[in-house]
Amino acid sequence: MRMAPLFLVAAAALEAQQPRLLNARLETRQAGAGLEKEFQSIVQSHADPAWIGYAVKATPGEHNSCCYSSDRCCGGCALEGGRVSGQPVTGPNPVRLEGPGYIVVLFRVAARSIDKIRTYSPDCELDAGGLPFFWLTDVRPAESVALLTTFATTPDDSRRRHSGDSAIGAIAQHDDAAADAALEGLAAPARPEWVREKAAFWMGSARGRRGYEALKRLITQDASDRVREKVVFALSVSKEPEAVAAMIDAAKNDKSPRVRGQALFWLAHKAGKKETQAITDAIERDPDSEVKKKAVFALSQLPKDEGIPLLIQVARTNRNPVARKQAMFWLGQSHDPRALQFFEEVLTK
Repeated sequence: MRMAPLFLVAAAALEAQQPRLLNARLETRQAGAGLEKEFQSIVQSHADPAWIGYAVKATPGEHNSCCYSSDRCCGGCALEGGRVSGQPVTGPNPVRLEGPGYIVVLFRVAARSIDKIRTYSPDCELDAGGLPFFWLTDVRPAESVALLTTFATTPDDSRRRHSGDSAIGAIAQHDDAAADAALEGLAAPARPEWVREKAAFWMGSARGRRGYEALKRLITQDASDRVREKVVFALSVSKEPEAVAAMIDAAKNDKSPRVRGQALFWLAHKAGKKETQAITDAIERDPDSEVKKKAVFALSQLPKDEGIPLLIQVARTNRNPVARKQAMFWLGQSHDPRALQFFEEVLTK
């Protein structure tokens, strides 16, 4: 009798992980003996299209992306294209006080290979278009990360690259240390630039402190200017307070004018005193005219009560003609009364 409540709780937890399915020829399989083995057995036995899915514990936050809206709490997604109407979900939709805590990882099988990877919230209603749908239980997060990593490093054609993007995003949402290690491996110098860029973005947006520490190394050590530009953006979306200091350091010291300019641009969106000081310092001291131009543009992106006075100051006093010209241009684009007053002062002298 005492075991009954525990059994019911466990059953409810498993049910909460599985997505709400429409038009699916559902078959449940157990993957406790090894995800790769069970996964490959399904893939190799299906020349015709089918879907494979499982749930893993997700990082904190919202994971409720869906394709269409509905009159229920979340939405849904037609996995095979057009929405099939007239088939409502069985039973009422649950009201959740917290996020489900899991993500659903889906793979589309076709011609005995994977051509799509998707992630959804368990709250999302999925219309499988009448295809077979294999739901795997007892999936270990580390095994899921290892499987997804194999798709993140496929050859760089457009279709496989899209699956690689999806795989990297799915890895980042796993609440498991294996995801951190995988992303750091994907950001290694031997990887293609597009893989490193995607890994950097997800380390900033989803991996917290450990992601920030990895980005801090990349911004100083990666040899690719293009990758370091993307690392600056990843730092800008990181919630770690020290990320701003790393961006300021890149704006001042990176060897590439493009990277310094990108750092200034994203610092403008932070709009704090330290960030503004870094931008004005670049206008005064950076030796590259293109960086000065980007710094002036960054001032134009600040809130007007901060940016307009600084632009007027640059236009009035800066010794560099490129900086003054850019400041005048962005003042003209602002349509701010203070800019008009400044122009009147200049033109009537």
